[in-house]
Amino acid sequence: MKKTLILIAFSITGLVTFAQQDAQFSMNMFNRLAVNPGYAGTNQALCATLLYRDQWDKFPGAPKTGLLSIDYGEFFNGHAGAGLTVDQDLIGFDKTLKAKAAFSYHLPLGTGGILGIGLDAGMISKSLSGNFIAPDGTSRDTGGGTDNAIPWSGASATTYDVGFGLYYTSKNLYVGLSSLHLPQQTLTKADGTKPATATINSKYYDFTYEVARHYYVMAGYTFHLNPQFELTPSILTKSDASSTQLDINLMAKWNRMVFVGASYRLTDAIPVFAGVEWNGFKLGYAYDITLSNIKSYSSGTHELMLGYCHKFIPPVHKTGHMNVRFI
Repeated sequence: MKKTLILIAFSITGLVTFAQQDAQFSMNMFNRLAVNPGYAGTNQALCATLLYRDQWDKFPGAPKTGLLSIDYGEFFNGHAGAGLTVDQDLIGFDKTLKAKAAFSYHLPLGTGGILGIGLDAGMISKSLSGNFIAPDGTSRDTGGGTDNAIPWSGASATTYDVGFGLYYTSKNLYVGLSSLHLPQQTLTKADGTKPATATINSKYYDFTYEVARHYYVMAGYTFHLNPQFELTPSILTKSDASSTQLDINLMAKWNRMVFVGASYRLTDAIPVFAGVEWNGFKLGYAYDITLSNIKSYSSGTHELMLGYCHKFIPPVHKTGHMNVRFI
């Protein structure tokens, strides 16, 4: 009972406030395209990343998020990159779907550095299921769960979405600044007809969801301690101008193949992660040790990551001569 009450409060709060609407990932250092379109193609390879996050495992209706991103950086002789990101976030009876394409123009900056100036555009869709079950187990048709913020028949709305980002990378350093949901759209949908089986009197409720503008700052630096061992501290700051969240990460990599790391998300969790890289493939797993009060109702958070990168190397053109006189 208590778990269900907490879930309802959490879900409704998400409908009437702006705070941190975008999905979060613990292995954020492998998910830069989703929050910064300037990143697209700056690794000058064809890369794909698949992430799945099961947040607050065993908690009824807890967030479950899946994301796919693909980018390529060899357009216009390496001066531009493009990418695609699709993600879906489920929280109880609330579903958010986003799909966007990114384009980044690359400017040489510094010694071997690249500045990516990026723009993404796409769609964002929000939907609520009308199949709401009240804490006492009764349906809305018989008077249970009559919450003003939940439409009788469910609702959905879709609108366009735009973001902008700057991303700089060099041999050991990366820094990114970006802002997503620039138009700050409002999604609205009038409620449908109340089911004929409903036995209570209630007005019809409309669905309104305001998409807040989000701001991101990311940075990381790789220290090569010896030929086989490297250490990369990084940060990711997320804000919607009303609340801010900071992830502080530290990742160690051995022989460019095995990586382990830990993070601290302020007042929320301590994620730990590990994985392997081999022949372009990347596989990682993260577990969040919850610090908030929800730790009493869940068994932590699980996250899986699968990635692949292929760098296209131009073939070497060889010339030959039959006679040394023509060399």
